[in-house]
Amino acid sequence: MNPLLHLDRTLDEVDPPRWPAPDADATRLVSTVHGLRRVKLGDLSPGDLRMLVAQRVALHCTLPLAALLLLEEPLLDATFYPGDLLLTAAGAPDSAWALLPDLRGRLCAVIAGLPDADLAELPRGSAEELARFTGRRAPQR
Repeated sequence: MNPLLHLDRTLDEVDPPRWPAPDADATRLVSTVHGLRRVKLGDLSPGDLRMLVAQRVALHCTLPLAALLLLEEPLLDATFYPGDLLLTAAGAPDSAWALLPDLRGRLCAVIAGLPDADLAELPRGSAEELARFTGRRAPQR
């Protein structure tokens, strides 16, 4: 499924079955994720996508949308810090990325082009995580 063809639909519509409402005592995270499944794909913010990818929700839809944002702005500050969406996407399971070989290749090329100084600004361990994702050696600090 190409999520770009369904930007006017929600995850509940394109990733059945629909999720029931969260329990009354659900955590804020659970309630938020449930709520995001009812937002149109085209209305999901970078922060929403970061949360959904981090929680492994409908990766066949959310990961391509996140990757497309990252191709334009790899160090996008989605929620916490510049590069948080990139690190979340890079940490998605290889099985999810296996469905998106072209996007992964394009994103790897973008990551390879990032200056070492930008990578050094990311949290500790980030360069190694990105190196694992791209299959390249991490720059020495």
